[in-house]
Amino acid sequence: MGKPTGFKEYPRHDRHYAPVAERIKSFREFVVPLDYDELQIQAARCMDCGVPFCHDGPKGGCPVNNLIPDWNDLVYHGEWQDALETLHSTNNFPEMTGRVCPAPCQESCTLNINDNSVTIKTIECEIVDRGFDEGWVKPLIAEHKSGKRVAVVGSGPAGMACSQQLARVGHEVVLFEKEPRIGGLMRFGIPDFKLDKKLLDRRMQQMAAEGVEFRTDTHIGVDIPAKDLLHEFDAVALTGGSEKPRDLPIPGRDLNGVYFAMDFLKANTKWVQGIHGEDQVISAKGKHVVVIGGGDTGSDCIGTAIRHGAASVTQLEIMPRPPEKEDKALVWPDWPNKMRTSTSQEEGAERIFSVATKEFIGDSADGKSGNLKAVKCVKVEWTQDDNGQWQMSEIAGSEFELKADIATLAMGFVHPVHEGMLQELGVELDERGNVKGETEGKKAYYTSMDKVFAAGDMRRGQSLVVWAIREGRQCAHSIDQYLMGYTSLPR
Repeated sequence: MGKPTGFKEYPRHDRHYAPVAERIKSFREFVVPLDYDELQIQAARCMDCGVPFCHDGPKGGCPVNNLIPDWNDLVYHGEWQDALETLHSTNNFPEMTGRVCPAPCQESCTLNINDNSVTIKTIECEIVDRGFDEGWVKPLIAEHKSGKRVAVVGSGPAGMACSQQLARVGHEVVLFEKEPRIGGLMRFGIPDFKLDKKLLDRRMQQMAAEGVEFRTDTHIGVDIPAKDLLHEFDAVALTGGSEKPRDLPIPGRDLNGVYFAMDFLKANTKWVQGIHGEDQVISAKGKHVVVIGGGDTGSDCIGTAIRHGAASVTQLEIMPRPPEKEDKALVWPDWPNKMRTSTSQEEGAERIFSVATKEFIGDSADGKSGNLKAVKCVKVEWTQDDNGQWQMSEIAGSEFELKADIATLAMGFVHPVHEGMLQELGVELDERGNVKGETEGKKAYYTSMDKVFAAGDMRRGQSLVVWAIREGRQCAHSIDQYLMGYTSLPR
């Protein structure tokens, strides 16, 4: 906790953002941090609430079980380096979660009962940023080598966390990545204006010093047979994410201008990061853009299109508009369904709820070929049947068209890509198409194959960066136990 009476004495203050007109001119981060004195005051608001739901995951609060009251107290007392050590004891990459996590911890905060939660995410981010600025973040190099070799396939947050934990207890770790740089969707999926990739680079420097070897441009199951890893390594961790996008098989799907959201985003981030030229960007400059899907990936498409100079951006969501405010007595401390507006949505997108996309219309004479020129939509309503299940129905006569030169499909991911590595290995899949594996017990994170483990979105399904970090850490715990018969790694 911070100061026992701090929550009554100090009003809530949080980071703010650069003005919209200024920030949309570039792909740089635009968050304006609080100064250290103000952060100590905000940390003082952490109250002696008895049960700190903020770090009580996985059902609510922080999935990595950050010791939030502990480091709030340390920040309040000016003990920043100790706060950093406490933060790193549960989270390998707080500079990432401090920027892109939706902060379930703040929704679970006791002070959120009256909408005045502690600014946990902001404090977390500034602890680690100060740690790097002050030179407190050092490689944690194992004193002894185990003689064991581990292959980690997929360098997103789960793979990075798993690799770092295993290297720190002396295993030789090789982290494989099919893309030209390490980071998974943190590198090329999340736009640079939300997450500066220099943050990934400095973590990679730490991990390299700790003994992690990075092999990029190496697609396991394509460039290298997956089964070769079973012969070369003592254990293999599958952390390749959930990359099979949900499609929209309606008339006109094959028109020029209809893209999966991740293809649209990756083409841009690779240009911003100097991987390829501007000629490979899917440019929205001067175009009418329709984003289908109301989640974070859709918001990233909005922010990217606006920075390109789109003529208009419209976001479609099939679900009803959420309530402006949740019923605290009903849902707290769990994650609430309520109206949220992202920084990208603030920048100029029109949002339409309760709408289904029926057809993509082309510019040919019959409207079925050529380039996209419009999206045909229909309004829908949601009702509950006798069993309490929600059912969707179209509203007769509510059809309408939106002018569109580009449409991005941002409707989530269904499961990992099966072709290649997973099919070659023959690991068992669950009913959703993810790699089957438990998270508890003696076989936690084991797959159906000996010495092969799985963690993150590849096992769990599409989720958050913070969940991936949790699973990567816990997977490393299981691998170390498997290799050595014991483990000192935290779970």
